[in-house]
Amino acid sequence: MSLSREQMLVEMGISPIWVLRDAPATTPIEESRVQEMAASAPVAEVPPPATRQFAEKSEMPPSAAVDIGTLDWPALARQVAGCRACSLCEQRKQAVFGVGDTSPDYLFIGEGPGAEEDARGEPFVGQAGKLLDSMLASLDIARGNRVYIANAVKCRPPGNRTPEPAEMAACWPYLERQIALLKPKIIVLLGKAAVHAVLHDDKSLASLRGKRFEHSGIPVVVTYHPAYLLRNLPDKAKAWEDLLFARRTLCEQLTPALPF
Repeated sequence: MSLSREQMLVEMGISPIWVLRDAPATTPIEESRVQEMAASAPVAEVPPPATRQFAEKSEMPPSAAVDIGTLDWPALARQVAGCRACSLCEQRKQAVFGVGDTSPDYLFIGEGPGAEEDARGEPFVGQAGKLLDSMLASLDIARGNRVYIANAVKCRPPGNRTPEPAEMAACWPYLERQIALLKPKIIVLLGKAAVHAVLHDDKSLASLRGKRFEHSGIPVVVTYHPAYLLRNLPDKAKAWEDLLFARRTLCEQLTPALPF
C-alpha cells in the first residue's frame, strides 16, 4: 500500500503538518494605496560617475592633501614618518628625518640613509658618518652644534644604491621645507645626488667644486660624499679645500659690508 506524503510524515511522528496559506488577493483599493506610498517614498539618488569619482578621491590618505610648505617642525617630522610618496617606503624600517641644531650655521645634505641609518633613524652613523664628524671637527663645529645633517631622500634605497631622480623629486618638498625652517647660513652638498636634489644640476662635481651657488638666497657649496672619500683617499685633500671654501663663504655671509 502506497502512502501519501502527509501519511508518511504522520507515521514518522512528524506532526502536525504546517501548511502555508495562500497570500490573500490584493484589492484594487489596496493596490492604489501601495502605488501612492511608493510614489511618495524618498528615492536614494545615485551620484553621476564624476561625483562618484570625486568621492573616491576624497578618501585618499590625509597626507596626500597636506600643504607641506605650511607645516611647522613637529608636523613636518610626523609627515615624513608616515610618508608613502614613492616606493622607497615599502622596504624601510623607518624614515630618517635628520639630526642636529635647528638654528644652524651649516646644513650638510647627503644622499640617503644606509642600512645602519635605516635601523637607527639617524643620518651618517656608519663609517661615512665618522668621517663626516671628523670633517665637522676640522671646522671647529660638531654634530648638533651649529650644524644640521639631512639627506636628499628620507628612506633607504634598496642595496644602498643612489636615489633615482623620481625618488628625490618625491622627497624634495620635505627637504625644501626643512631648509626654509632651519634657515641655515650656508648649505654644503655632499655628492652628486644632493647636488641634483638642491641645484637640479647634473654636471660633474669637479666642475662644481670651489664655486658659490645659491638656494633661496642661501649660499651653497659642493664637495664629495664621505662614502666616496672612503673609497678614494687622495680626494680627502680636495674635500678639505672645499670645507675651507665653505668656511670662507660663511664668514663673508656673516661679515657686514663696510661703507665706502
